[in-house]
Amino acid sequence: MAAFVYILRCADGSYYVGFTRRPPDERLAIHRSGAVKGYASSRLPVEMVWCAEFDQDAEAFAVERQIKGWSRAKKEALIAGDWDAIMRLARRRGGRPFAAPLPRGSSGR
Repeated sequence: MAAFVYILRCADGSYYVGFTRRPPDERLAIHRSGAVKGYASSRLPVEMVWCAEFDQDAEAFAVERQIKGWSRAKKEALIAGDWDAIMRLARRRGGRPFAAPLPRGSSGR
């Protein structure tokens, strides 16, 4: 069963990063309905701005956690598909680039 990692842009301009096994459009509808109380439900309306599909839950969970730790600028570079900016923003102190790439099938929405 496929798993998805997605980014929502909330009404206040913040980003919510989530994981789902449901089809992304279905999960977006759940967020928009406000049925599940939490971060996004208090910042409606929301729009899905990025989504990637994974074959394995563990891989999706790892990417979700990775993106949640990213700066706003890095999330915006991912949404824009700007891989050069992601690599530039991922540089650690000392000038070494971050080694773990994102999934092959990631795409903006």
